[in-house]
Amino acid sequence: MSDHHRPATHEHEHDEHDEHDEHDEHEHGHGHGPAAWLRSLFAPHSHDSADAIDATLAASDDGMRTLKLSLAGLAVTAALQIVVVAISGSVALLADTIHNFADALTAIPLGIAFVLDRRAANRRYTYGYGRAEDLAGVFILVTIAASSAVAAWEAIQRLIHPQDIHNVGWVAVAGVIGFAGNELVAAYRIRTGRRIGSAALVADGLHARTDGLTSLAVIFGAFGTLAGWRLADPIVGLLISVAILAVLRGAARDIYRRLMDSVDPALIDRIEHVVTDVHGVERVDSVRVRWIGHELRAEIEIAVDDQATLHDAHAVAEQARHELLHHVPRLTDALIHMSPAADVHDVTAHHFKPR
Repeated sequence: MSDHHRPATHEHEHDEHDEHDEHDEHEHGHGHGPAAWLRSLFAPHSHDSADAIDATLAASDDGMRTLKLSLAGLAVTAALQIVVVAISGSVALLADTIHNFADALTAIPLGIAFVLDRRAANRRYTYGYGRAEDLAGVFILVTIAASSAVAAWEAIQRLIHPQDIHNVGWVAVAGVIGFAGNELVAAYRIRTGRRIGSAALVADGLHARTDGLTSLAVIFGAFGTLAGWRLADPIVGLLISVAILAVLRGAARDIYRRLMDSVDPALIDRIEHVVTDVHGVERVDSVRVRWIGHELRAEIEIAVDDQATLHDAHAVAEQARHELLHHVPRLTDALIHMSPAADVHDVTAHHFKPR
C-alpha cells in the first residue's frame, strides 16, 4: 500500500532555523577572522534553508531571472575588459576576460535546464526533467576546465615570448571592474542557488567568485610590471589558471554528489524524527531521499498497528506525508509504504539478502 497523491498547496511556513548542509556536513567550521572569511569565499556553506517550500515553477523562474541579470552583468564586465586587453596587450587580463566570457556562456545550459524543469513528468521521464540541472552542471565543469587550459596556454606562450604591456593603469582599472562585476554576480547566483536548492547554480556562482578574485591578481600583475618585472603579467596569468582549477575541484565534488544521489545524513535523521512523531507510526523501517534538480523526493517505509484498517493505515501515511512536506525544506513529494508491525515480508525476503 502506498500514498502518492500530491497536495496542491502548503499552508505553513518553515522555521528559519530549520537548515541542513547537503555536503558532508560541516567538514569546515564557520570560524572567524580574515582566514575564515577567505575560506568561505571558495567553499561557502550551502545550508538547505527555506521560509516556505517553493513550487517548481517559482524556483525555475527565480533561477531564470538570476541567469538573465547575471549574464547581462558579466557581458558588460567582459566587454569593458576586452577593450583594455586590445590597448594593453596584458595576457593576465586576457586570461581573466576569457574566463569571464566563459562564465557568461554557462548561463545558456542552465537556462535550458530551468526551462526543461517546467515540463510535466510523463511515461518516459516519470520523475520529470529536473536532472537537466545536473547535466548543465557537468557542462559548467567542462567550461571551467577549458577556460583554465586556454588561460594557461596564453600565459605559457607569453613566458616563452615576452611582450611589453601598455597602459598599465588601465589594466589595473579593468581588474577592479572584473572583481566588482564578478563578485556581484557570484553573490546573486549563490544566494538564489541556495534558496531554490540548485547545486548547478551555486557552482556557477562559485565560478564567478573565483573570476572576481583572479581579477584582483590582474591588478597585482599590473603593479609588478610597473615595478620593472617583465614576467609578472604571464606569471599572474598562470596563477589565475591554478585558481580556476581550485574552484573546479569544489564544484566537481558538489555535482558528483548530486549525480550519485548523495544527501546530508542529517536530512535522513530529520525525516525519521518527523515521521516517528506521527501518531500511529510504530517505527520507520527505511528512508531514501534523492535530489531531482532543485527538488527533494523521498521514499519511506513505515510500520503501523497490525490491527489498523486500510483506511486508518492510509490516514497515518497521509499525516506523515503532510508533516514531511511542512517540515523538510524543498521536499516536494514523499511515497510512503505501510506494513503491519509484525513481519509479513517472508515471501520476498530472499530477494533482499544483506550485502
